[in-house]
Amino acid sequence: MEKATFAAGCFWGVEAAFRRVPGVASAAVGYAGGWLENPSYEDVCYRESGHAEAVQVEYDPSEVSYDDLLEVFWSVHDPTTLNRQGPDVGAQYRSAVFFHGPEQEAAARASRDKLEDSGRYRSPIVTEIVPASAFYRAEEHHQRYLEKRGGA
Repeated sequence: MEKATFAAGCFWGVEAAFRRVPGVASAAVGYAGGWLENPSYEDVCYRESGHAEAVQVEYDPSEVSYDDLLEVFWSVHDPTTLNRQGPDVGAQYRSAVFFHGPEQEAAARASRDKLEDSGRYRSPIVTEIVPASAFYRAEEHHQRYLEKRGGA
């Protein structure tokens, strides 16, 4: 199994999208990219923690490629809006790829550049591509949130 970590706005819908991908063994919502250790949802949403709402995916690369996961990532959000997705505003909703090694970094940059060159968006892509650091799993009531509510 390998890991991939993405931030694409509110983590509930992003988690649900990755859970539907064959080859994804698990997807967990949490917090990544900040400086506060062991943040809570309140820390991330209402205080300065530096974290983004993120999803960490464990996947079998013999069943699904990292490039395929990147395609899902790009399709579930607008990567041209800085610190915002739809009605959700703030740095915790930023677009980011947290790469786990040089292969993922290269793939993420190539994927972003290809999308940028495609002309799909009028505005530039603002997605951060940065090294993965600590991932803090969100509180249990946030895991599979949409599924628990009948929305996924």
